[in-house]
Amino acid sequence: MEKIIIIAMFVQVTLSLVVMVVMGKRRFAAAKNKQIQLSDFAAMRLDNAGDHVRVADRNFSNQFEIPVLFYAGCLLALQLNMASVSIGVLACLFVATRIIHSIIHLGSNHLRARFRVFLLGCLAVFVMWVMLLVSVLYN
Repeated sequence: MEKIIIIAMFVQVTLSLVVMVVMGKRRFAAAKNKQIQLSDFAAMRLDNAGDHVRVADRNFSNQFEIPVLFYAGCLLALQLNMASVSIGVLACLFVATRIIHSIIHLGSNHLRARFRVFLLGCLAVFVMWVMLLVSVLYN
């Protein structure tokens, strides 16, 4: 199960890098189209760049919020030899929800669907942490 957890972490890292590329492409396109000036990047004044740029920026920032709790839980599970099937399934579920969340956020940005997927991912991380806590306290 350790391999599954490490693969899930790798996929999450890859997602973060893919979103970074999308963000960069959108920023450069906005600069090329004269929506923003290159000097705007100095203080990240991207208000004139359009929602598509700000959404990509926000999605990239999202990759360093709840996923940090995911990485910490995975590393704890690996370090304490608690890499169970349940933890592996929750890790994969979390990463799947992050991928879906990013697809929605960077695409249609349907708020209700995006929020539901976000909550499911948060629930997966929370359950992972509860399982780790219970395992530590009662083993």
